Amino acid sequence: MSFLKAFFKHDAAGGVLLMLAAIAALIIYNSPLSSWYDETLNSYLRITLNGEGVEKPLILWINDGLMAIFFFLVGLELKREILEGKLRQPSNIILPGIAAVGGMVIPAIIYAYINWDNPVAISGWAIPAATDIAFALGVLALLGPRVHPGLKLFLLTLAILDDMGAIIIIALFYTENLNVNYLLWSLLPLAGLLFLNLRGAHRVAPLILLGTILWFLDLKSGVHATIAGVTTAMFIPLKDKYGRSPLHSLEHALTPYVNFLILPIFAFANAGVSLAGMSFSALLAPVPLGIAMGLFFGKQIGVFGFTFLTVKLGIAKLPQEITWKHIYGLSCLAGIGFTMSLFIGGLSFSDPTLAAGVRLGVLSGSILSALLGYFVLRSARDARIEMIDARNAAKAAAE
Repeated sequence: MSFLKAFFKHDAAGGVLLMLAAIAALIIYNSPLSSWYDETLNSYLRITLNGEGVEKPLILWINDGLMAIFFFLVGLELKREILEGKLRQPSNIILPGIAAVGGMVIPAIIYAYINWDNPVAISGWAIPAATDIAFALGVLALLGPRVHPGLKLFLLTLAILDDMGAIIIIALFYTENLNVNYLLWSLLPLAGLLFLNLRGAHRVAPLILLGTILWFLDLKSGVHATIAGVTTAMFIPLKDKYGRSPLHSLEHALTPYVNFLILPIFAFANAGVSLAGMSFSALLAPVPLGIAMGLFFGKQIGVFGFTFLTVKLGIAKLPQEITWKHIYGLSCLAGIGFTMSLFIGGLSFSDPTLAAGVRLGVLSGSILSALLGYFVLRSARDARIEMIDARNAAKAAAE
């Protein structure tokens, strides 16, 4: 029991559970249980009233429903960081912000270059653009004291901005044909959320109810329903009329459920891919190759390259005691695109063949990025200590 408590308190716990869920999906999908896996995820769940409601296979309830809660938590984190955290001061976000832009643009360009001649495959250009916060921070946490605290802050800021970019991409490029009637109806719960926010509402139940209605109306309108999660989060008051923080309370309460339940369920439901007859040539197909190259090489080039140019042009400085080797290791970890990449891949393709290619590309690119990032940062510790020792020796000599 004490072991479990220690495990769930560890910073790497969320990333480890994601990895175990993905491995479990791969094992089951390549066993006699594969038919059960498919049948379960494709079984329909209907919630209707007088013929109106939602009817979707279980996989879409997970991707559209449970992931809306994940995006709600992301929205809460974004609002907190903007109002009182790392994103409050522009000077704190210039370097990781430019790095995040590079880490989204270059992978998308690599994927688009590889898939340019395929009008169907090209729609997956955003798949390698996203970074998985839980996985990346989990790998970083495995290094323990080897990593400078400032590097975790840099990665966290980069990943938060990366998530913000992914949300904008989903809203702009992965919205289906709009149903204007439902879109207009969605203004009513939005108005209610705004009213409660301005009043400093201290009860979260009415806010969650309105957010759920907004989710349903967004889903029916064609706007991707996960956007409702972020939108609702923006209307959760930072401070209520009694000076307490509904936002902090909700974020604190939801985090363990998202990290230890929702994300592992999503990983298990989306990581199943058949390895039967798998060969190196399968990875060289345009879709998995574009994703894997985008995540592994694109993130390194984008994050490290944009950071290097920003510093050399004098726009920003590296954080104290962080070396270029640290930045390179971090740029490798940014290539772990597991959760968000699989999610965007699900929005991009309905063809099962292309969907399998997405999983193969995401898994291979993310695993390679995690391994290289881990070993680079493991060796970078010595460089940091040497730099600190050299600085202390210089100070002592000057005195």
